[in-house]
Amino acid sequence: MNILAIGTDSRANSYLYGLADVTRVVRVDFVSPKVMLLDFPRDLYVEIPEISHHYGITHGKLNQAYLYGNPGFGYYDGPGQGPGLLARTLELNFGMPSDHYLAVNMPTFVKIVDAVGGIDIDLPYAVDGRSEEAGYSSLLYFHAGIHHLNGTQALVLGRLRPNGVFERSKQQNLILAALRDRLLAPSVLQNLPAIFSALSGSVQTDMGLEQLGWLSCLAPKITKENIFFATWPETMFVGTRVDDPILGWTFIWDVDFRLIRAYVAAFNNGLWPSTPPPAAVPSPTLTQIPDLP
Repeated sequence: MNILAIGTDSRANSYLYGLADVTRVVRVDFVSPKVMLLDFPRDLYVEIPEISHHYGITHGKLNQAYLYGNPGFGYYDGPGQGPGLLARTLELNFGMPSDHYLAVNMPTFVKIVDAVGGIDIDLPYAVDGRSEEAGYSSLLYFHAGIHHLNGTQALVLGRLRPNGVFERSKQQNLILAALRDRLLAPSVLQNLPAIFSALSGSVQTDMGLEQLGWLSCLAPKITKENIFFATWPETMFVGTRVDDPILGWTFIWDVDFRLIRAYVAAFNNGLWPSTPPPAAVPSPTLTQIPDLP
C-alpha cells in the first residue's frame, strides 16, 4: 500500500487552501513487514495535469498541485481534491502511484504530537533558525542533543531550514521516527482508538476504519530496523530559476526526471539503490519542462 502523506502549510483548521509543505510517499509492505518513506522536494518543477482550462496552467512547483486541487481554488475536477491532484502529478511525472492519501495541517500536527505526550528527539547538530527576517527568538534555536518536544516545538523544528531543504528533510525524519516510537509505546498504543477518535474530522484522508485497522494491526509487528527513510543524493539537484506565469521568476530544482523515475521504480519494488541506477526511459506521456532562459 502506497500512502501519500502531506504536511500542509495551512494554519487554519481546514483544508480549503495551503501548499504541500511536505510531500512523502509511505510504502507499507504487509508481507515483510516493512515501511519505506520517500520525500519529494516541494520545489520540483512539474507538469500538473487536468487544470489547463484554468488560466492555461500546465506546470508549476510540486507543492502547488495540492493547492490548485483543494476547494479554495477548485481547479481540479477529479477525485481526491488537492491530494488527488498531487497524486496524479507524482504519477505522471515520476511514475509514483498512490493508493490512499493523508494530509495534515499545522494545527492538527500539533494536536497529534501533544496527544501522545510529546516526542523525544536527539539532534546530532544544532538547528539555528534565528535571523533578521525570522527574528531572534530562542524558540527558533535547538541545541545539539536530547530534547522533549511538545507539538508546537516539533512543528517549528520541522519547518526550520537554516541548513537547506535536504537537512530539513533529515530533521523531519528524526521527528517522524520519534513520533513512531511514541505511537508504539505500550502506554500510548492502548489509547490509539481514543486518539484517532479525537482527531476525527481534523485530517484530510480517503482512508476509512478498515485501512486504519490494517495499519494498527501491522504497527506492533514492525521493528525500527524495518522502517527505512529513503534520501535522495543531494548532488542530483541544482538550484536554478524559471519564469513561471503564476509565480514569476521563481526558484526550482534542475534535476534529471529520468533519474528520479529510476529511483522511484526501485522504491516501488521495496528497494533503494546505494548508487544511482541507470536512468529510465522517460514516459511518452510526460511533457518535458521547457528549457530555461
